[in-house]
Amino acid sequence: MKISHYSLLLPLLVVGITALAQQHSEQNHSKYVWPKDVQVKQKLDLWQEVKFGLLMHWGTYSEWGIVESWSLCPEDEGWCERKGPASANWYEYKKAYENLQTTFNPIKFNPDRWAQAAKTAGMKYMIFTTKHHDGFCMFDTKQTDYKITSSKTPFSSNPKSNATKEVLDAFRKQNFMVGTYFSKPDWHNEHYWKPYWPPKDRNVNYDPKKYPDEWKQFADFTYNQIQELMTGYGKVDILWLDGGWVRPFNTIDSTISWQRTIPYNQDIDMARIAGMARQHQPGLLVVDRTVTGEFENYVTPEQQIPDHYMPIPWESCMTMGDSWSYIPKENFKSARKLIQTLVDVVAKNGNLLLNIAPGPDGEWHEEAYQRLNEIGSWMQINSESVYGTKPVAPYRQGQWAFTKNSNATYASYLPAESETTLPATVTLPIIPSKTLTVLGAKQSLKWKKAADGVTVTVPESIRKQLAGQPVWVFKVS
Repeated sequence: MKISHYSLLLPLLVVGITALAQQHSEQNHSKYVWPKDVQVKQKLDLWQEVKFGLLMHWGTYSEWGIVESWSLCPEDEGWCERKGPASANWYEYKKAYENLQTTFNPIKFNPDRWAQAAKTAGMKYMIFTTKHHDGFCMFDTKQTDYKITSSKTPFSSNPKSNATKEVLDAFRKQNFMVGTYFSKPDWHNEHYWKPYWPPKDRNVNYDPKKYPDEWKQFADFTYNQIQELMTGYGKVDILWLDGGWVRPFNTIDSTISWQRTIPYNQDIDMARIAGMARQHQPGLLVVDRTVTGEFENYVTPEQQIPDHYMPIPWESCMTMGDSWSYIPKENFKSARKLIQTLVDVVAKNGNLLLNIAPGPDGEWHEEAYQRLNEIGSWMQINSESVYGTKPVAPYRQGQWAFTKNSNATYASYLPAESETTLPATVTLPIIPSKTLTVLGAKQSLKWKKAADGVTVTVPESIRKQLAGQPVWVFKVS
């Protein structure tokens, strides 16, 4: 269904539930602000061409195989449940959790292998978690000793201890656009969760208006850390900011349930941060998630796919398994499911950012590599229907997804679970102007007009040749 540019408050089809999805399950996109900076526009155009990216959540929490950061949050929510040592007492638990720094030693860390695997799958951009809400820094910050390069951390003696630098370098070598995930809240920082008071929830535990000096110290800390990332780590394409409750009070949308619970103005001066960041990284995309306005260059539905085409830049961030963070036994989605998800997202004008979580030894599950190889095998044949394309009406219709470029229109057929071979005849809801083929086979297909498009005959030889594919792509040249 085609919708107007002014009616973007869309229902979302929930395709997975994990902890972090809770705060991003609602957002009004009708007030999206297009960037005015020419270099930002150019970068945004480039980002919309590449379609498929990798996200990685990694930190000391992987040692326990638990949810990233959220077990520190004193909220009565399922994703905040404490497990492991001292879980009965929050203070003891926080101490034990933060003590994981002293045992974190991912000696199998090899970002070149990750970059090669992601490239094989057809991914073209990458976002790495430099700091999650727990405040542990995966980069060599000078603002805190709670970091991977601290002498308290065994991995600090490793030549690759500055994990963020190693990851960004490895992916840039493979011609990826690279981005830094950064949490605006910091539950370790004494100027966010001030030790004088116990924290009540995910928010700052004092009123910044009442204690402006405390808040200024936290805002400066945030600014300084982002400045480090923008100046010491080479070219950065995307600054991906999480923790949308840290925001100016006047940006809260009272129609959205989780935003109504934000008790204080938590303005960290995004204009100052973005201005500094773009001075060092011209054209930088800033993604201040859920804070609608000039610093949310694209929107990021989480574990969800909009059920309509959206004419604004957007990205579904989703997990390859069930969890954002490493768990010992992960339930990975099938390559078929992941490829169909990518095709669905692209046909609605979005990008897919797929999360894989490294473990405490610095390695992925081998099954993750297998999935990427399977995706890559499909992309080798069908990527022209993905990269550099634009959605074309009717976008998504039944089992069909539609994209186009300057040379062709692509109609992707998403088979049901029981369909292992192309049907002998299919009804294509668009009328070819010239040649009609299926990607992966050279033979032109015969068709005839029907009431709702054209009826296409698929030869038995092609059906056998392309049997078992997760998506079949018809090309109208």
